[in-house]
Amino acid sequence: MNRMVAKRPEHETIYGRVKEMILFGEFVPGQPLTIHGLAEKIDTGITPAREAIRRLTAEGALATLENRRIEVPAMTADHLDQIELVRMTVEPELARLAAAKLKAEDIQELERLDSLINEAIMTGDVRSYLEANYRFHFALYHYADATLLQAVAAGLWLRVGPSLRVICGRFGTDKLVDHHREATTAMRAGDPDAVSRAMAEDIRQGIAFVRQTLDN
Repeated sequence: MNRMVAKRPEHETIYGRVKEMILFGEFVPGQPLTIHGLAEKIDTGITPAREAIRRLTAEGALATLENRRIEVPAMTADHLDQIELVRMTVEPELARLAAAKLKAEDIQELERLDSLINEAIMTGDVRSYLEANYRFHFALYHYADATLLQAVAAGLWLRVGPSLRVICGRFGTDKLVDHHREATTAMRAGDPDAVSRAMAEDIRQGIAFVRQTLDN
């Protein structure tokens, strides 16, 4: 007997595509969008494009302007301070919870993702860097089995993703130094607290880079 495979609804697929475009810097802060323009850009209909915009606006990744245009909100110092406060509270704890549950094959996969980050840094591939960096963090957080904390972290990444793209454009990938190697070494050593500290420093460094783009 044939097994039926559930097809993902189109609006979910389009939502995921637009979300990744925001996360990985294909839209820059302050860039205006329209429903028709977005639909044309990703080759979809008006209805799924409108639904994606509605959901992402509700999540704070997009903002509606008075003239019915939509834009990726520009980062402000106040918003960055709030993002830092929550990320530094939530994500190191996710990392600590996850590290206590990792198996050897899980660590191997995280090391593979980290190698993609390093490769992107060396080649100057900004899009690949942003995607691999995101995949590393949320592959790790997945193992924490803390869905509420994961949702909080995911929402904050949507808000800061476009600014990370600005960082790479301004400073270049060769200026980026992450702390994932320290984290995976601590995973191998079975030290969840050291994993948490490494990820906290990684987040702190990223926030500091974003803050430089606001100061200059």
